[in-house]
Amino acid sequence: MNNSYLIKTERLKKIYPMGPTTLVALEGVNLIFKKGEFSGLVGPSGSGKTTLLNIIGTLDSPSQGSADVMGRKVETLSHKSAAQLRNQHIGFIFQTFNLLPVYTVFENVEFPLLLQNMATSERKKLVMEALEWVGLADRAQSKPAQLSGGQSQRVAIARAIVKKPELVIADEPTANLDAENSHHIMKTMVQLNKGLDTTFIFATHDEKVMHYLKRKISLNDGRVEKDEILEREMWK
Repeated sequence: MNNSYLIKTERLKKIYPMGPTTLVALEGVNLIFKKGEFSGLVGPSGSGKTTLLNIIGTLDSPSQGSADVMGRKVETLSHKSAAQLRNQHIGFIFQTFNLLPVYTVFENVEFPLLLQNMATSERKKLVMEALEWVGLADRAQSKPAQLSGGQSQRVAIARAIVKKPELVIADEPTANLDAENSHHIMKTMVQLNKGLDTTFIFATHDEKVMHYLKRKISLNDGRVEKDEILEREMWK
């Protein structure tokens, strides 16, 4: 992996067929993300935020151009190789919590580790560490239906970071939360960024999320309009 960056996109373009026409979701995006960044993609609906996140997260591939993620070219990855990269190195947080209702909090967080060759004792240690990071160790045996929205999103964060990934991708992670829970969630992710040096990339239009970003990348019509480093007291 190139030590000067974690992610690099060059002339990145994504085109979707729409019947007899096409939709250009990304148009020549050039970006570099270094390890440990806490960055956000902002812009109106349809600006390309989620499409860019999906390519960075290897859930989709470019139509043209290149996306280098942790030393791997996304456009050359097979489905199996992309899945392995996600499983080992990338965590995902979405606006819907996507918790499995029949399983406990512990089992939901443990799920990504079941895909790895790991001893039961090591899995338990990592799951409880992750739940402690988000302040929910005492709810390990609860079911999702017994949790509040804020608690459910914290479980989703624990699931995303349980394997200590290099990269966490968060798509509108506060969309279903009130202001108090949104701030609590963001403060949790700031601490994880500081403590684990995990790179976070958000897609958001939530001002509460923007308040915490170190870097804000504004997209419009699939293009980068502005890329700015933000001075925040919490990061000093």
